[in-house]
Amino acid sequence: MNSLENETQNEQKPEPNPESASETLEEYGSSHLPKAAESRIHCISIIGQIEGHLVLPPQNKTTKYEHIIPQLIAIEQSKEIEGFLLIMNTIGGDVEAGLAIAEMIASMDKPSVSLVLGGGHSIGVPLAVSTNYSFIAESATMTIHPVRMNGLIISVPQTYEYFNKMQERVVTYIVDHSKIKKEILNELMTNTGEMMNDIGTILLGKEAVDYGIIDEVGGLSDALKKLETLIAEKKK
Repeated sequence: MNSLENETQNEQKPEPNPESASETLEEYGSSHLPKAAESRIHCISIIGQIEGHLVLPPQNKTTKYEHIIPQLIAIEQSKEIEGFLLIMNTIGGDVEAGLAIAEMIASMDKPSVSLVLGGGHSIGVPLAVSTNYSFIAESATMTIHPVRMNGLIISVPQTYEYFNKMQERVVTYIVDHSKIKKEILNELMTNTGEMMNDIGTILLGKEAVDYGIIDEVGGLSDALKKLETLIAEKKK
């Protein structure tokens, strides 16, 4: 009887999969991941540089917009997920890709909260304000500067018009989704006295709140509590 029990137990124990363990180690830095409890909140992270139409060098830490968009669609369609948290630490990246993600988040019906940790620079600013409510860590920073573009620049009036329209898209989006005034935002973008060999403004966490770009200084627990509140309000 004991030998039969031992055989049954041995049959029930799956053989370790070295391939699966190595993949987990490579992706998450650990060979064993704790199983997360069922949650009504989904987390999306935007880390490093936002990769858009051009593939960035392999040494760059990137967030690909073609990976984020399907996640947002799945969240919106899911019956189990009631809200989502956007975690950000980005230097910016592709303007059109960043705006596409931001527009998609803003158009979603599910309650959303963003949390800027480390930095939310450049096109990361529209992403940070795209959610229903935004937080920024006290030590985090946000860089406000005009649109830049890599590659060949043609010296014709149409080039200036193109940059101007692109800039207007970004400014309008930030103003429409935050409390900052357009005139003040333009002043921050064209500031010449703060950044060496460049124009723009670097804002610390509390400064971003004081200017009305971000709603509140806070951390993870604050963001989760606010998201729970938004979910409860939506249910009512």
